[in-house]
Amino acid sequence: MRDENLGLEGFYATPTGLVAARLLRERLRAFWPKLPGQSVLGLGYASPFLRLWRVEAARCVAVVPPHLPRWRWPRKAACRTAVAEDDALPFPDLSFDRILLVHGLETTENARRLLREAWRVLKDDGRLLVAAPNRLSFWAQLERTPFGHGQPYSPGQLERLLRRQMFSVERRGAALFVPPFRARLLLRSAEGWERVGPRVFPRFAGVTLLEAGKDMFAAIPAPAAAEAVVARPLRRRVAATAAATERV
Repeated sequence: MRDENLGLEGFYATPTGLVAARLLRERLRAFWPKLPGQSVLGLGYASPFLRLWRVEAARCVAVVPPHLPRWRWPRKAACRTAVAEDDALPFPDLSFDRILLVHGLETTENARRLLREAWRVLKDDGRLLVAAPNRLSFWAQLERTPFGHGQPYSPGQLERLLRRQMFSVERRGAALFVPPFRARLLLRSAEGWERVGPRVFPRFAGVTLLEAGKDMFAAIPAPAAAEAVVARPLRRRVAATAAATERV
């Protein structure tokens, strides 16, 4: 994961960052209102958002690369932090019911490996929720926000990337329709921007949200050998018919 993530804590301590975090948490909670008894994994910079479910979840684990600061959880929280690279997760297969990926896909060195690792540790009926910067938004154009670093994605690009890594996209959403400016009046009207944005300018949200499940059929190889066995007898019949015609 690249070093741009080192400024995430500083950004989310600013007025703009506090508003962005609040709006993003509201959208994430809309996707997953309750996760009682679930095992939840956070990848990227997901620790601040895992707080949404830390009380009801059976366990929350945030994977943090070695060069990033660790999140300090309350003592009684069923949440832990694991220090590891996001493309080599230290968990067995089928370990988690839910995986939240925030500020990870756009900054990873290998998006394919990251998603394959997520697919591996996700249970067969589990869900992956990805939040990634929208290439078309103002947020992706300004380097003073973490959304302006790394690789942004259009909604279509993000969906195709997930499908290539054997995920099936089931729900779509967006967040951060308010422009990323520091004006207090603009920040105070952020809730209104979030209500109007999906109807007026849906393509320009700062963050694209996609919920996906494992596409089990994509992992099954095509029965090419069976097709070849069926085809061979047909070629013999055609040859035999042609030979009989020549004799007549």
